[in-house]
Amino acid sequence: MLRIIHRFIPPYRWQVALNIFFNLLATVLSLFSFAAIIPVLQVLFGISTGSTVYMEMPDGATLGQITEVLKNNFYYWMQGQLTIHGGTWVLLFLGCMLVLLTGLKCAASYFAMYFMSPISTGVLRDLRVQLYNKVVSLPIGFFTEERKGDIMSRMTNDVQEVENSIMCSLNMLFRDPIMIIIYLVTLFCISWQLTLFVAILLPTAGWLIGRIGRSLKRRSTKGQEQTGDLIAQIEETLGGLRVVKAFNAEHKLSDRFTNHSNLTRRTFMRIDRRYSLAHPMSEFLGTAMIAALLWYGGTLILNDHSSIDAATFIYYLVIFYSIINPAKDLTKASYGIRKGLASLERIDRILDTKSNITESAHPLPLDSFKDVIRYEHISFAYQPDREVLSNVSLDIHKGQTIALVGQSGGGKTTMADLLPRFYDVTSGRITIDGVDIRDVRPTDLRALMGNVNQEAILFNDTFFNNITFGVDTTQPAPNGQTWQQAVENAAKIANAHDFIMATPDGYETCIGDRGSRLSGGQRQRISIARAILKNPPILILDEATSALDTESEKLVQEALDNLMKDRTTLVVAHRLSTIRNADLICVLHEGQIVEMGRHDDLLALHGHYSHLVSMQSA
Repeated sequence: MLRIIHRFIPPYRWQVALNIFFNLLATVLSLFSFAAIIPVLQVLFGISTGSTVYMEMPDGATLGQITEVLKNNFYYWMQGQLTIHGGTWVLLFLGCMLVLLTGLKCAASYFAMYFMSPISTGVLRDLRVQLYNKVVSLPIGFFTEERKGDIMSRMTNDVQEVENSIMCSLNMLFRDPIMIIIYLVTLFCISWQLTLFVAILLPTAGWLIGRIGRSLKRRSTKGQEQTGDLIAQIEETLGGLRVVKAFNAEHKLSDRFTNHSNLTRRTFMRIDRRYSLAHPMSEFLGTAMIAALLWYGGTLILNDHSSIDAATFIYYLVIFYSIINPAKDLTKASYGIRKGLASLERIDRILDTKSNITESAHPLPLDSFKDVIRYEHISFAYQPDREVLSNVSLDIHKGQTIALVGQSGGGKTTMADLLPRFYDVTSGRITIDGVDIRDVRPTDLRALMGNVNQEAILFNDTFFNNITFGVDTTQPAPNGQTWQQAVENAAKIANAHDFIMATPDGYETCIGDRGSRLSGGQRQRISIARAILKNPPILILDEATSALDTESEKLVQEALDNLMKDRTTLVVAHRLSTIRNADLICVLHEGQIVEMGRHDDLLALHGHYSHLVSMQSA
């Protein structure tokens, strides 16, 4: 509990302080409102309080003396009112006083919750933002081992559970204990005999309640993991719906989802039943303690062994019964905290993940590319025993177009991904103008590069916002243009302007989820326009035309040719016809460069490249 408070509450310390103050005020006011019951009962049942005389407050009075003087003078005043106005008027006055005190107590309770609201909503926001920022900062390799659905579950369901746990923690630490302590102190002041009897009963009740909650955290962890699996299945189904329908696999997936839903339902049903047991059990135990207290206190009063009269004993019972609600809330809060801790552990698995793409403590500046990119004897393995690249060396001079070709799994895409440090080399190094890219800030490194991938990754936003995704539109546009003019020029170079203007709202048209309202060629041309607007000196093309039809490929290839002018380009290609004019073609086979040269020279070797060309020609 203290761990949760320490992590999330410090930014809201003032709201917490005000919440504690108003909870304290509400508790004190509730005691005064309950105290009005004693004179009411005395008036109704004609209980004499004895002959009282007005008392002066002594100098330097203690708290006990002050209380005694105020109590005496109140009864002195009430006796006078009974004599002058009668019992009916006194009951009316006491009733109005009860209403006033209750109103003040309710107002204090409202303000306590008023200042609790910014804490709960703020913590929820802070945790989501913290988790989101961590997710986007993690290296790509992290997501090859984690399921997106489970990550989404942690960012939604688990975050909500932690928020509930924080609210429970605040109540458990700042509201319910304050109420219980003040009530118990008051009860002890009224009758220490009865309160000692209560103190014997409370630990027994606490032990019984505690036994119920011990397995709740473990089951909550299991339930959240199953929810993550469920969301992962939904995400996979939506992403592969075309394949599902093509293979008539709806029933297979439906059965799998139903079985998993039933399993998740059973887990959460056990959790909910255990959680729901908190309220009735605490209420039953509270009633049992009141019954025991009635017997014990009644016996003391009937045998004249008690220091309080019947009216005060009823007041004592009212206060004791008031302990039951915060005690029940405390019980439910302890269950909620257990559930929240289980979710927090799942969230911390992401927050505590260390990125293997680290930034140098003293990064070197790199704001331009002037000479050469050099792969120096690099090796790389996704897993320790499976090397993807082995002792590869390559120089890419400024202005050159370098093509990487070869069979699938040869390491082409891996070589391209190592340049912007999506991964770090296992051995060797990659330098730009002699500077090891590991000694440069990743943001500075990637600012020099533009990417066009096989799958055009677009966002559910407008054409304008997708094209300007890689630039800061709060800064002036290049060449004295407006950003609208710059975007249109980039779209024209990418052969995208015409189909954009054919849409209802032009550049302000929303393209749908992942560009679902566009064809494959149109999506690719938008991603090319995005790279053109960024205007990077280094360009990485990863099979940018391999998934397109012939007509779309022609338009996209023309756009790529426009993009590649006067740039240093690293091309990963399956369609060898697209890289015939490359300055250097590197053939990768089983993680090594086995051939290197221009198109005609490699054909003359009659080796791996010639074999690939003949296979595609056939």
